Amino acid sequence: MTMESELPKETNMVDTAKPAEPIAASGDARWDTPTAYQEWMLAQKLPIHKGFFVPDGRTVELGWWEARQCNAAFLELNGLEGVSEIRVTEIPPGKSLPPMCFAMDEVAYVLDGRGLTTLTWADGTKHTFEWDKTSMFRLPRNCTYELSNAQGNQAARIVTNNYLPLAMSTTGDLKPFFKEPFSGDAMPPGESEVLSEAKAVHQDLDDGGVGTGVFWYGNFFPNMANWDHLLPFTTRGAGGSVVWMRFPESPLTAHMSVFPAQTYKKGHRHGAGWVLVIPRGEGYSIMWPEGQDKVIVPWHEGTIFVPPGRWFHQHFNLGAEPARYVALHPPMFLSGFSEKIEDMARDQIEYPNEDPMVRERFETELAQRGMKSLMPADAYGDRQYQWSYAR
Repeated sequence: MTMESELPKETNMVDTAKPAEPIAASGDARWDTPTAYQEWMLAQKLPIHKGFFVPDGRTVELGWWEARQCNAAFLELNGLEGVSEIRVTEIPPGKSLPPMCFAMDEVAYVLDGRGLTTLTWADGTKHTFEWDKTSMFRLPRNCTYELSNAQGNQAARIVTNNYLPLAMSTTGDLKPFFKEPFSGDAMPPGESEVLSEAKAVHQDLDDGGVGTGVFWYGNFFPNMANWDHLLPFTTRGAGGSVVWMRFPESPLTAHMSVFPAQTYKKGHRHGAGWVLVIPRGEGYSIMWPEGQDKVIVPWHEGTIFVPPGRWFHQHFNLGAEPARYVALHPPMFLSGFSEKIEDMARDQIEYPNEDPMVRERFETELAQRGMKSLMPADAYGDRQYQWSYAR
């Protein structure tokens, strides 16, 4: 049997943006009737990109959003499963978008460009902060915000993530979530909390779980492409590192994983609703439901993808420098809201137990680039292999 015949089928899936058609009910109500969120999304008449990934959020097709006076698109990717929303918004050169007030926290990641965010609170207090490419920040709930492009020669693009699909599934009503600008009831925190960069917070957990040791707490993370406050990520292999992130008084959490050149991480799985964005690096990820065909996601700066719930997935660095991805988490009460895995034997694949094609494909991909794997041979034979971690 040849090697090719042993390999599982692979699929690269990205649907082009196209107007989505409402599901027409006939007679009695149907089980597949769109949710309230889907109805609202369709009513915006924006491109809706489907599939498993978007190759580059900086260039993905957008359409005119009359309600917000800008170009935008929804990314309804497999794996969101009614939990999270992904939206790409463009700010024209030298322009500001109309003020917006929303009843839920959102996390914004800057795909490209440089600009300002102005927050206006219920008592009229204003806070303004600057952001740049690969910055990440929170847009607070019930606070009017205005996004401005500080450059006059190019558009800025931001991807935002929130839990609106899940929240609307409990109410079926838009009214609680969308408010008139300046009508929110949020009172301002101290200026230092809004404008300062994230700060380290130390904690000790009895189970040694996610965030043990230190996590970073703040509303603004200036540059995820170069963030260097990292901890060893000992459970996922490859000698990788991680930073855990929380936003003040918010349900939003995130982390960023960084792993060395010409290595790859262990396969693992968790719940739905994750959003992964690449700030730096080049490689690919493999995603698959247990015992079924594999989906290949090639990635580089600006790629956005979502591992479907309970699908195994594994990340591979094909570059000559460390690669990194930012992971925006689903709500904490969902299974697998973070990288912590409760049952290692069932939900993580150790290197000695992985399908041989994983290693073979990685080495082949590197060879095509004139490179070799830097994975130590001992890691494939020793489940307890001890990696060295750069500090």
